[in-house]
Amino acid sequence: MNQQSLDEATNFLYPFIDGNETDASALLADLTESALAKAAESAALRQSTLAACAHLIEIAGAEMAHRFAAGGRLFTFGNGGSSTDAATLAALFASPPAAHPLPAWSLTADQAVLTALGNDVGFDLVFARQLIARARDADIAVAMSTSGNSADLLLALREAHSRGMYTIGFTGYDGGAFIDNPDVDACFVVQSQSVHRIQESQALLGHRLWAAVQAQEKNR
Repeated sequence: MNQQSLDEATNFLYPFIDGNETDASALLADLTESALAKAAESAALRQSTLAACAHLIEIAGAEMAHRFAAGGRLFTFGNGGSSTDAATLAALFASPPAAHPLPAWSLTADQAVLTALGNDVGFDLVFARQLIARARDADIAVAMSTSGNSADLLLALREAHSRGMYTIGFTGYDGGAFIDNPDVDACFVVQSQSVHRIQESQALLGHRLWAAVQAQEKNR
């Protein structure tokens, strides 16, 4: 890839870096303005998303707490950046900073299992096959995505739902295939066209969902 192609690839993120900027103070001012604008956009989106999802957080949190009390476990999964968000969410439930730990695992944590399934049965089934092997009807499945259209997530949600698991989808944009999907019991949509902003808001939604579960746990 030549330098022109590299420059064009980042123009949409930092258009002010284009050209031959020689004034360091002007460039720093542009960088500061860009960072502040992104922070303000993120904060506004997180606030509006929490407001839109507040009722669903309470409903999903109560159902999750009920299942945990009955011996249920949480399984999270996602692709790319969403896989790290899924792992973070599982870690929050399993090893909270100051609260009751709950059984939770990320299905992307075991590289041997993930690569074996991808090689042997196909990547679309890397999560569904793990649920077949490990999940019970009292368990919970959380799929994290920015588009809501990934085949491996949709197949895993279908498998989870068919097994009686409580299924939760995190998605962005217009919701994609997660929306109005009979295999998704609770769908949290971040209405944004930016992957970065979507994932920032999803992280906060995940934390609020955990807090709702912990609140139910304390009341038992």
